[in-house]
Amino acid sequence: QVQLVESGGGLVQAGGSLRLSCAASGRTFSGYGMGWFRQAPGKERAFVAGISWGGRSTDYADSVKGRFTISRDNAKNTVYLQMNDLKPADTAIYYCAATNRGWRAVKALSEYDYWGQGTQVTVSS
Repeated sequence: QVQLVESGGGLVQAGGSLRLSCAASGRTFSGYGMGWFRQAPGKERAFVAGISWGGRSTDYADSVKGRFTISRDNAKNTVYLQMNDLKPADTAIYYCAATNRGWRAVKALSEYDYWGQGTQVTVSS
């Protein structure tokens, strides 16, 4: 049983930065792989970034490579998504998720067991 709460979304100008946080419940946070997904208007929910339970493996969607960085602080039960050089196309609701199969970075939405409520990111031109 894991509860996830995202924060840090908001409105930002193109080229700006935001850092999203996802706080997880419990003492077993380090045992889960974590991911970030986003859903833009009229689009399906899509993978953004993933990180393994130990933080040694990460993966990113091609559209965000070089701009976004996923990280985790297991001592704080928190995963982060640092988003730099934001573009209007990044506008979406961002969700964090946890997977019990997180020995590596996981891309597939279906592999995730727990989801946060989402936080809105809006990038203006």
